Amino acid sequence: MVDTKQVTYLRDNNGLKGLEVLQPNEVERAVKIFRRDGFVVVKDVLNADQVGYLANGVVEVADEIIALDSERQGNRGSHRYSFGGSSVTRSMLHRPEWQMLVDIPAVTAIVTAIFGSSDYSLRSASGDFCLPGATTYQPLHSDMGDWKSADRTPFSSFHDPTGAMTTRDIPCPYVCVNFLPVDQTALNGPTRQIPGTQHSRAPIPTLDEEPEWMRLSTVCPAPAGAVQIRDVRAWHGGTPNVSDDLRAIPNVEFYAPWFREPTLPGISHGDFKKLSPHAQRVARCHVADSSERLVTGYHLEQLPPRRP
Repeated sequence: MVDTKQVTYLRDNNGLKGLEVLQPNEVERAVKIFRRDGFVVVKDVLNADQVGYLANGVVEVADEIIALDSERQGNRGSHRYSFGGSSVTRSMLHRPEWQMLVDIPAVTAIVTAIFGSSDYSLRSASGDFCLPGATTYQPLHSDMGDWKSADRTPFSSFHDPTGAMTTRDIPCPYVCVNFLPVDQTALNGPTRQIPGTQHSRAPIPTLDEEPEWMRLSTVCPAPAGAVQIRDVRAWHGGTPNVSDDLRAIPNVEFYAPWFREPTLPGISHGDFKKLSPHAQRVARCHVADSSERLVTGYHLEQLPPRRP
């Protein structure tokens, strides 16, 4: 049942104050905001046809995933799901909608400017979605922490044995580009993003410790066709979806030219050959061998909390 007080409160108060939504040609401005805040929002990155194509693909995949979850327990909390975390390949790169996202000119220009080089590479193609009924807040978290042993995670490349440096002290190692196939509003579970936290060594507050202004620091309003480009170290989290509709933010992530982690095949050799030359170069570490059949499908393994 919808909490009408919560709906009213979010409608009246939710949204990051002073949020700038840039045009695709404002590359220098986008990089400046990204480096200051740890994220930047750019509109009109996808045209109407691309938005429709992506939205249809997102709904199709979401329907397949939630068909496995009659109780809507999610794998990122109740009514919350990770696209990649639900895929047996840990990726959505087998889907043509996500393949499209690897080579979007406006994104290429900004990511190249952020890294100061076009020699970056694909990390993953994933994202998440939340359903109506996601009435709680996901804890604030960072998508990247410091080194952990290989028996805990294969994705842990940065390690300073002297302890002098952490991931917070280095340039951005990889970015996440979230695409909006629908408008992101105060009511449909907009991502909350805490500006300037990408270099913070402070402990991330728990839900009980988090001040109200952080809970309301959400990236909205933001229109369909926009992207949110994030430094993955910045604190962020999911919020209640008290609307009547699914809210999804499919993504692609790109490694800086100097940073790598282990990767898994996510696209068949045949589909890889259909990509643009730029997309092939970027996704070259994710292609299955031509002699192998890429096995795809979905499961609903409960994922661990996203904490540094």
